[in-house]
Amino acid sequence: MTNIYFVRHAEPDFNVKCDRTRPLTKKGEQDTAKVLEFFKDKNIDLLLSSPYKRAIDTIKPFANYLKKDIELIEDFRERKIDSCWIDDFEKFSINQWKDFDYKLSDGESLKEVQTRNIKELNNVLNKYSNKNIIIGSHGTAISTIINFYDNSFNYENFKKIRNIMPLVVKFSFNDKNLKSIEFYNI
Repeated sequence: MTNIYFVRHAEPDFNVKCDRTRPLTKKGEQDTAKVLEFFKDKNIDLLLSSPYKRAIDTIKPFANYLKKDIELIEDFRERKIDSCWIDDFEKFSINQWKDFDYKLSDGESLKEVQTRNIKELNNVLNKYSNKNIIIGSHGTAISTIINFYDNSFNYENFKKIRNIMPLVVKFSFNDKNLKSIEFYNI
């Protein structure tokens, strides 16, 4: 059995507009202790992450506890919305969940995000069979992965988890066959 624990980052500081370098808020930094506690008894073999600062920093205290490095994987990054900040995120999200090919001029569609995340997840499953793995990630990225395995997961489900930070979603696989998805609001 391979267990993949996707960890949605803790609360980010939206005053920093650059997606890649956006840090955690003070609350987000404090909440990383919850992540550390949650994983202490999980026998984690390795840690992977999106290259975005908030995802790395959410799992870093646990990586330090284990004295393990975090391998960064570019394709586990969050979706690119556009080259500029958008004010009506809800309207944008609704449009994307209605049409997985919808995107702004310099952004990514949910289909594109899902495709690259599933490709990387399959690489991880091939490379690290029968391991317990943490992947530092993002709400939309994780939601597209859930949707891949359960296409009933839609905008309403996304909306329910949108403000839960940090969030752990555990995917258990037997070979590449998904056995279960579990949510942990830590």
